[in-house]
Amino acid sequence: MSGVNSHLEHFSQQIDELKQQGNLRQFTTNIQQQRFITIDHHQMLNLASNDYLGLAADAQLREQFFDETPNAQRRMSSSSSRLLTGNFPEYEQLEARLSQAFHGRAALLFNSGYHMNIGILPALADSKTLILADKLIHASMIDGIRLSKAKYIRYRHNDLAHLTQLLQQYHDDAEFERMIVVTESIFSMDGDETDLAALVQIKKQFSKVMLYVDEAHAIGVRGVQGLGCAEQYAVIDDIDFLVGALGKAMASIGGYLICHSVIRDYLINRMRPLIFSTAQPPICMAWTDFIFQKVQALNSQRQHLQQMSQSLQQAVQKKGFDCPSTSHIVPVIIGESSKTVEKAKALQKAGFYIMPVRPPTVPQHRSRLRISLTTQILHADIDQLVTLL
Repeated sequence: MSGVNSHLEHFSQQIDELKQQGNLRQFTTNIQQQRFITIDHHQMLNLASNDYLGLAADAQLREQFFDETPNAQRRMSSSSSRLLTGNFPEYEQLEARLSQAFHGRAALLFNSGYHMNIGILPALADSKTLILADKLIHASMIDGIRLSKAKYIRYRHNDLAHLTQLLQQYHDDAEFERMIVVTESIFSMDGDETDLAALVQIKKQFSKVMLYVDEAHAIGVRGVQGLGCAEQYAVIDDIDFLVGALGKAMASIGGYLICHSVIRDYLINRMRPLIFSTAQPPICMAWTDFIFQKVQALNSQRQHLQQMSQSLQQAVQKKGFDCPSTSHIVPVIIGESSKTVEKAKALQKAGFYIMPVRPPTVPQHRSRLRISLTTQILHADIDQLVTLL
């Protein structure tokens, strides 16, 4: 028992250090209804959700879905991986729908965005691969790179000149047969974005280069049909691995890849998280298919979200805060973790549920309030929030 206690003491000390640094995380019990969230009987406007189009909060949509879905098709478990008995028609229907929307390219579904990003790169990248990754890519992509056998270099955030310099330096190196550039389209913490059109032009200059772009925060909210920044900048066909999450604006769960059919076949045979995981319940795939059809027609909502985002970005900058955002994710960078937590608590007390984001999610001294805008937010809400900032 003494050995066990010493181990617990070690972890307890680590928790105490996190408390002192203002970086301790805990689960919070909450009740969500439409645009509001209630914690400890205190109702607040929800500005921490990734439900960018407000579809997950729409009770009428859920009622419509269940009204249209016969009980026999409401399977709550697949009970198997897709390679065994888990490949239900709902999977194939959703992949066909995605393929049709994305210019006939192949589509492949995954249990989560994290599963997707830790599985694709290790399956594709061997010791003859060089990965060049943006400095601020999501943790899931970093983990996927580390799990691969590839060598990797991080280029400065959104610095395409630095990326080009690295490509020129290593492209003719006989050690590497392929180079994969890894980035997000809209970055989850800064809310800024990559110049995808310029990135594609760079790719075309180097025969060994393939592009891996994560649209987790762009799918649903960018492009006329909501297909992401790749649609907005007309580069869908030029990105080798176009991935995204279904648990944000798409109001569901899972991840997807748009790619060449050869890549899809290869991953089905080599991607461990796909091969060895029980597939998502078929009803989740049916719901995603239902939502995806709705999303493509919500262009006016996307325009409203963009207008609100621009208004908040400008107001935050006028207040003197660092705000790199060009999207619906608007960070208010405070700096110190403790001050950020204090400011978040004050805003929550005033009725705005905004969460502090601290290291290791963001770099040291870059703690921030992360404001996630949704189509349910009103201009009057923004005005009141800015006043409190």
